[in-house]
Amino acid sequence: MSSVLEAQGLGKKYGKRWALRDFTIDIPAGHVVGLVGPNGAGKTTLLKLAGGQLQPTTGGITVLGGRPAESPAQLARVGFVAQDTPTYAGLSIADHLRLGARLNPGWDDTLARERIARIGLDPGHRAGKLSGGQRAQLALTLGLAKRPELLILDEPVASLDPLARREFLQGLMEATAEHKLSVLLSSHLVSDLERVCDFLIVLVDSRVQVAGEVDELLATHHRLAGPRRDPDRLPAGQHVISARHTDRQSTYIIRTDAPIHDPAWTVTQLTLEDLVLAYMDKRTAENRVALEVQR
Repeated sequence: MSSVLEAQGLGKKYGKRWALRDFTIDIPAGHVVGLVGPNGAGKTTLLKLAGGQLQPTTGGITVLGGRPAESPAQLARVGFVAQDTPTYAGLSIADHLRLGARLNPGWDDTLARERIARIGLDPGHRAGKLSGGQRAQLALTLGLAKRPELLILDEPVASLDPLARREFLQGLMEATAEHKLSVLLSSHLVSDLERVCDFLIVLVDSRVQVAGEVDELLATHHRLAGPRRDPDRLPAGQHVISARHTDRQSTYIIRTDAPIHDPAWTVTQLTLEDLVLAYMDKRTAENRVALEVQR
């Protein structure tokens, strides 16, 4: 299967600060990719590099086999919806559709108008009078009507209420299935990603902590709970992601491809949120240890 995005040693630096560092990945086409991490982790930087809005400091990136924004043809293959779902307050919905048709050679006017009608928006209404959820739906419509091969969404539901988020994500799932496009979606709301994504990237402190297909990640990560045990007593194939200890009990989240046969452990499966928080907690724990060593 062809790759929708490939990066090798990709990095972006602002002054002395790395916003993204040592990012290497190969994402197959046809996935809805969830990009998750805390604020400041590098999510928006990665999406702007993929969209050609930024140039890398180190390494390289290709999107759909070409360099981002290297030509009008390459730009036409990628749709981008920014975090604030930008629309023009003084323009009507119909004005936005006409503008989209003028700017995008592959514009699908039928798709745009049918989607606007289906979600109940009046083409005569000005964008400045729409609710946050309606503006997000308009921005998504503009992105989809461009008929891209890859749609990039930078936290498009961050400011929406739960009902508007659900409606937006439902529309995204329907469009993905209907048009068979690849999607790269960033969010810090893991519950939203769990509904729509089948590929996950966790970014923390400007670096990738884990990446892969969601089903495979969930199948190879487990929670172990049992009598207190130091990590060096675990089998070599059990990679510790996070650990919690009391005087009598240890709780580990581990990654392994092998069966777990030790009867001392109670083994439970993780949710996607459990998995993401474990990798975020791992970085927090490592930072605490580093601070203690420095002191």
